[in-house]
Amino acid sequence: MKTRLFVLGAFMLLQFTALDAQSSIVSNAEALGMSSERLEKITSKWETYVENKQLSGAVIYVARKGTPVYFEAIGQSDIAKKRPMEKDAIFRIASQSKAIVSLGVMMLQEDGLLRINDPLGKYIEEFNETTVAEVQEDGSYIVVPAKRKMTIRDLLTHTSGLGYGYGPAADQWKAADMQGWYFAHREEPILETVKRMASLPMDRHPGSTFWYGYSTDVLGALIEVVSGQSLDQFLRARVLDPLEMDDTQFYLEKDQVKRLATVYKHDPEGIKRSPDEGTMESQGAYAKGPRMSFSGGAGLTSTAQNYANFLQLFLDKGVFKGKRLVSRKTVELMTSVHIPNELYGWPSGTGFGLGFSVCFDVGARGTLGSEGEFGWGGAYHSTYWVDPKEELVVVYLTQLIPAGDIDDHPTLRNLIYQAITD
Repeated sequence: MKTRLFVLGAFMLLQFTALDAQSSIVSNAEALGMSSERLEKITSKWETYVENKQLSGAVIYVARKGTPVYFEAIGQSDIAKKRPMEKDAIFRIASQSKAIVSLGVMMLQEDGLLRINDPLGKYIEEFNETTVAEVQEDGSYIVVPAKRKMTIRDLLTHTSGLGYGYGPAADQWKAADMQGWYFAHREEPILETVKRMASLPMDRHPGSTFWYGYSTDVLGALIEVVSGQSLDQFLRARVLDPLEMDDTQFYLEKDQVKRLATVYKHDPEGIKRSPDEGTMESQGAYAKGPRMSFSGGAGLTSTAQNYANFLQLFLDKGVFKGKRLVSRKTVELMTSVHIPNELYGWPSGTGFGLGFSVCFDVGARGTLGSEGEFGWGGAYHSTYWVDPKEELVVVYLTQLIPAGDIDDHPTLRNLIYQAITD
């Protein structure tokens, strides 16, 4: 009887604690110029996505001036197991890894161990002489020397010419087993993989255009060379631990596996569970993989709160909970436009910085937000952004690939900005 009463009391305590936390978030919203009532439109809309079998579930985190004003877990993390989505669910964040690794490179510049305008070959000699596959009129390609050396800054801005192995010389990249962004299954250190990349023809000449691909994986290997640590050790010591990102890692610990959200894919009849392995869109080897390849471009897993901590560092100009991790000037450099729209080629009014896309003209872009806003997303349909003018941090995590025609990303943006009251 005593045991039953203890369990009931513990359950009620947890319930009251959760209610108090939610009540606090509602109060925060009103105090910080956000309408909690209008923010609830997000919950209603996302419940509709789940009911319509467009999403399994999601975690959405919105903070203003460093304080959460909306934080909800909606739907399920595993439909077959009827496991509800929880706020501490762990997600494969894919390309959201890129900004974290980019920060690591900038920290090494602050340490005086590299300069981002240095040629990459200064640190990884295999990149001293690279080639490019140039397409001919008949559709074939020829391999020519690169017009100049690739720099670290080229990698940070995705103007290195490195793709994901599907460019003009796709046959050579395929033969080298070097296609796609998924690395968790590889039994090879990332530095060795990157060295093999250097011998293959790139898709574009360095500096010629924005070209999305393996650039940040190369940066991860660069960090290993310059720091003398593996990428996971370096990030843990310099970024993840200082930012209290305890649930951010390349491979999960045993006690974390049950919190990993399931990957789903769009289907005309509703979403379906992705296969366990064999494709980039699978459940992946994040729990049972060989734990040898640390992919700086797409390999991390994380939670909404963890990633919000990372973004808050940028909103607070390099300081987290009173401790400075990077300088204000480094943050300014990373979130400035380095690649103008004509080279970037994505939505008008948007360019690219060092690890982030950056909005420089809201009118040209045509969506709610602010000039100076920066962000990115991941292959599993996650997204995030920071709006310094409105002092907003937004993290949206879900696991859906391919996503089909769901309109959740623009809808989330609209529902957040319509809730601003000041």
